[in-house]
Amino acid sequence: MTTPDRPRSRASGPPSPSPPSLTRSPFESDTFTSATFVTVGSGPVLALAAVWLLTRVGMLVLLAGDSLGIGGVGHEVQLLYRYWYGLFADGTFPPSDPTWQYPPGAGLVIMAPGLLMPWLGYTQAFVALTLLADAVITLGLAVADRSRITHGAWYWVCALPLLLHLPLARYDVQATALAVLALLLFKGRSPAAHRLGGALAGLGALVKVWPALALIGTPRGRTTREAWTAAAVTAGTLLGVLALCFSDTLGFLRQQGARGIQIESLGGTALALARAAGLWPGTAQIRYGAYEYVGPYVSTLGHLFLLLTVAAVIWLVLWRLRATRWNEATPLDAALAVVLLFTVTSRVISPQYLVWLLGLAAVCLTSRRTVMRPVALLLLPAAALSALAYPVLYADVVLGTPAGLTVMALRNALLLAAAAVAAVRLWTSTVTPVRE
Repeated sequence: MTTPDRPRSRASGPPSPSPPSLTRSPFESDTFTSATFVTVGSGPVLALAAVWLLTRVGMLVLLAGDSLGIGGVGHEVQLLYRYWYGLFADGTFPPSDPTWQYPPGAGLVIMAPGLLMPWLGYTQAFVALTLLADAVITLGLAVADRSRITHGAWYWVCALPLLLHLPLARYDVQATALAVLALLLFKGRSPAAHRLGGALAGLGALVKVWPALALIGTPRGRTTREAWTAAAVTAGTLLGVLALCFSDTLGFLRQQGARGIQIESLGGTALALARAAGLWPGTAQIRYGAYEYVGPYVSTLGHLFLLLTVAAVIWLVLWRLRATRWNEATPLDAALAVVLLFTVTSRVISPQYLVWLLGLAAVCLTSRRTVMRPVALLLLPAAALSALAYPVLYADVVLGTPAGLTVMALRNALLLAAAAVAAVRLWTSTVTPVRE
């Protein structure tokens, strides 16, 4: 339900343009955003394609060398994904494997390189499919506004390389593609588009869970019923098929429940600062495939962050019940705000999480009515600092050196600020009454 438009004046003649507001945020300025996001005039398709090609070649070169910082970014695909692929070929999900922490739909992404393996090795096939998903995201963002290339396409193309070669060696680009396409479909008015968007969100939920949050901002009524029903049917059907074809389909739940405080999370940064100040005696150890902190108060801090996640869920439900104003940007803005809230309250913030956030920010920027432009700006330095933390300075992050502490504190402060700004702007744009 939307609020009625304000009555127009009955005065004759065309309305005079409103004077510029002296209190208007610079982030709302078309001139500012055009300059910031390198938007050019009509016909920049070749320029966008050229930048995409050049930056992705650079990412491939970095992955081929794989020697920045601690190196070994590509080992997850070369060793772990390849090992899981062999298990799937035997008809089982990884049994009792602490590193398998993903919903069963992720197995489809891990198995997909097999389609190209008659011509490519597993790693090369995986990277090729990741680049294909990246190209699909870029094309979808570009097509979102046929009159000109939108800010979103340029934002995605230029922002993803801030994470260096990491996006090519994780399957988060594929998951992000499902969420991005779902949100772009929700911008349309066709019931078929809403159902297809819901189906993609449901598929994404089984691949990485978080793409289901693309559904949270759909307008109440028919759109929500169509999209949510399609998501539930798609996820339920796929889960049933996977359960019939593979054993131990839900084994990942055992691993997720036992996760601790990862060193790159907000809780991890708090413990690292306390350790540097001599207030906490714990250490960092590899557990469940990542460095986590072990020591006193870790369990208590983990429970605290679970409570913060519950608080985020309560806020989300309250927002959904109180929101009265929807426009084409609301589903996009809501998805970014909610994923940010769940990210900063998580016990785990892996660097590839920034792929999700950059993708959602790019979708927001395809709409002139978005309120997330400041958030999109905050995510750019956060992404660059994430790449600096891993892989470039990861040894410093693990050891808690001044350089490692500084990078993580700055990155997490930016994420926390982005989440706060996103939540406030979503609430004020959809819930807070408009002053007459």
